Amino acid sequence: MNQVAQGRDADRRLDWVDTAKGICIILVVMMHSTLGIGEAMGGEGFMHAVVAFAKPFRIPDFFLLSGLFLGRVIDRDWRLFADRRIVHFVYFYLLWLAIQSVAKYGEVTHGAGPGAFLAHIAEALVEPYSTLWFIYMLAVFSVVTKLLRRVPGPLLLGGAALLQIVPVPTHSYLVEEFCARYVYFVGGYLFAERIFALAASVRAAPAPALAGLGVWAAVNGWLAFTPSPVAGYPTLASLPVVSLLIGSAGALAIVATASLLVRAGGPVTRALRSCGERSIVIYLAFFLPMAATRLLILKTGAIADVGLAALVVTAVAVLLPLAFERMVRGTRLDFLFRRPAAFHIAGAPGLRGRALGTA
Repeated sequence: MNQVAQGRDADRRLDWVDTAKGICIILVVMMHSTLGIGEAMGGEGFMHAVVAFAKPFRIPDFFLLSGLFLGRVIDRDWRLFADRRIVHFVYFYLLWLAIQSVAKYGEVTHGAGPGAFLAHIAEALVEPYSTLWFIYMLAVFSVVTKLLRRVPGPLLLGGAALLQIVPVPTHSYLVEEFCARYVYFVGGYLFAERIFALAASVRAAPAPALAGLGVWAAVNGWLAFTPSPVAGYPTLASLPVVSLLIGSAGALAIVATASLLVRAGGPVTRALRSCGERSIVIYLAFFLPMAATRLLILKTGAIADVGLAALVVTAVAVLLPLAFERMVRGTRLDFLFRRPAAFHIAGAPGLRGRALGTA
């Protein structure tokens, strides 16, 4: 294979990852927007069905994708590793923790003043706060995996799976999310090459892939919408073991879907890829336009249909952060989405995607 062909293949490898991230971040924003507007308007719409369908795999796939490239840096010295996989996420977590907390000052202090605000910040250093929990957990997962990198892969994966399957009584949100999500991150790390091979095989044989996705969608839908007979587990998809299997299957289904979209090309794929390339921008900033749009709809009564209102809120919450990031790029506000050189403990990366990406 010549160098041009190798370059194109490498681009396709990254394109499907960004496309998959784009799908995931939109599903995450959709969930927050839809549930919020549904609660505010006192009803449900068609978007609630989409959110329910995506629930088994929405977060598992995001963590699986985030673990894909860990192998490239896990054996590096701690300084470089920490810069790429810890400091990067800590910087954005702390920055946007401050921004979100100031924006929600009355809510986080309950009217108790600066002392309560400082107590809230201190708690958020130990327990991940609000929508920022995902990047908090990425730093934690990276550290834990680095420390356990000498543990045999099957043992590491088996232990992570056991944590996901067996309920662990805890009042800690950090521990709860670690137990529930770590297995997918580890899976992405351990099976990275196989996942890339799956993406390549899907592009090479789209017809069988489409048939497989059809079967998966039917099974996922049945499990996601069927009530569970077991107390404490609302649907069949939430049952122990079942949730792990269907979450893993859904994560791989998004990999396959993204690969097929990249193969087909077109404006939808380009839009999803653009969202994926800037997924951290959307993730960090969507809460403000989401809340503002929801409030505007409620105050004006401009949209009566819950499903349509949820769709509008989702679209605004995705698009406005992208537009804002574009507007502030290269200005003094660039630090909101790009880690300044002063906050690197190793050489600053040259790629824009590494500066903006979540993985």
